[in-house]
Amino acid sequence: MKSYILPEFKIKRDNERCIECQVCVRQCAFEVHKVSQDGSIYSENDKCVACERCVTFCPTKALTIEEYEHYIKDNANWTASVQRNIWKQAETGGVLLTGMGNPKPYPIYWDHLLLNASQVTNPSIDPLREPMELRTYLGSKPESLEVEISGGSVRLKTKVSPQLKLEVPIMFSAMSFGAISYNACEALARAATELGTYCNTGEGGLHEKLYKYADHTIVQVASGRFGVHKKYLEKAAALEIKIGQGAKPGIGGHLPGEKVGEEVSRTRMIPVGSDALSPAPHHDIYSIEDLSQLIYSLKEATEYTKPVSVKIAAVHNVAAISSGIARAGADIIAIDGFRGGTGAAPTVIRDNVGIPVELAIAAVDSRLREEGIRNRVSIVAAGGFRSSADVIKAIALGADAVYIATAALVAMGCHVCQKCYTGKCNWGIATQDPKLSKRLNPDIAAERLYNLVAAWAHEISEMLGGMGINAIESLKGNRLHLRAVGLTKEEMDVLGVKVAGAPLS
Repeated sequence: MKSYILPEFKIKRDNERCIECQVCVRQCAFEVHKVSQDGSIYSENDKCVACERCVTFCPTKALTIEEYEHYIKDNANWTASVQRNIWKQAETGGVLLTGMGNPKPYPIYWDHLLLNASQVTNPSIDPLREPMELRTYLGSKPESLEVEISGGSVRLKTKVSPQLKLEVPIMFSAMSFGAISYNACEALARAATELGTYCNTGEGGLHEKLYKYADHTIVQVASGRFGVHKKYLEKAAALEIKIGQGAKPGIGGHLPGEKVGEEVSRTRMIPVGSDALSPAPHHDIYSIEDLSQLIYSLKEATEYTKPVSVKIAAVHNVAAISSGIARAGADIIAIDGFRGGTGAAPTVIRDNVGIPVELAIAAVDSRLREEGIRNRVSIVAAGGFRSSADVIKAIALGADAVYIATAALVAMGCHVCQKCYTGKCNWGIATQDPKLSKRLNPDIAAERLYNLVAAWAHEISEMLGGMGINAIESLKGNRLHLRAVGLTKEEMDVLGVKVAGAPLS
């Protein structure tokens, strides 16, 4: 059957620059570049995913990638991308899959929020000469503290629940071994340890070689229970029950069998070559009461020494759900917005289900404060954090800390081509192919991750100083330090912020 699907991208080769070294042929896992019988090199545009690996490594800079221009009759409803998707499904009869986060041009609320700055009456602070406290603790906090002072020493009498100590309010979000390569997992674990923060295993278990980083690792207990066992729970710094994720709320997970080699099989405790299918619901959780039982089962299993987090997708009733989770005994609530990334998701789910994490943070923080239980849980926000400015605005809205994932992958080399589900990642990240995986050097990747978060930490210190604040805890939920530009009254009401130019009172 003749395919109606037209190429999305076009490879342009400068034949005067090209020395036919075949680097592009060797670098492309999608087999875009080919060698003809006469030894010349040509490209098959219909296979290109615009990962830019060939462009980056071409020694003579002979290659460029452009969008393939087609004449499609102008129609705002039946756009070229809509028609292409229909052609794909008409030819395959299958669900359209994609990777990474939602690319649709919905409002990015971070870009409509501006930070306050100190001037005369409340002077700014110089972070180069004065201490700035970026450390934060995640976990349930008591309503008050009782201390005992004796002989000049102070002893805390109140028993405090287990806490995670973060030197920076940034963690690496859930990405499973299987969805990403071992080298990528190792880089994340090493960087988290060096930064004094945490990485998250996702639902793929923890590779035995990474147990040395376990005290800086949050392990997930997802619906498939992949890789969950006694040692896994005992070694971790914290446990996270995954209910949902921003890229596919209400949907389970699927790791194709071709990505389940011996190492993934051993870690996930499933047969080699079998599809790792995690159901949408946990089959032992159908109510807040059921969730509470699992939370306390995990606490009991680890002798109440580790905080337990519950990860949910940002959806329309997220505030009410979070209230129930807090009352169910969770120490941390992780909220994943609709721009959160994924290794594989149905395109229609990723692009049409869920809400922005900015609105979810504000709604949850407000609800918990109104009910007088905000101290019971910490809030961790996830889903599309692109810069230190996004992070600090999230904290001002009410988050205690944030998870980053796509930004971390980009730091390691990802070009967001959205083909993670194919397992052919040319950058050695979202793949289990040993030839591709070794392209990612964990030493270099860990250094790049460390540099990214360290740079963001410096910028956060500068912005805090500019606001006259010397501790990140003082900014948490302080929305008076935010002002809105270009938002509706309804949006500002949900966010709990005033329009730019409005007085403080």
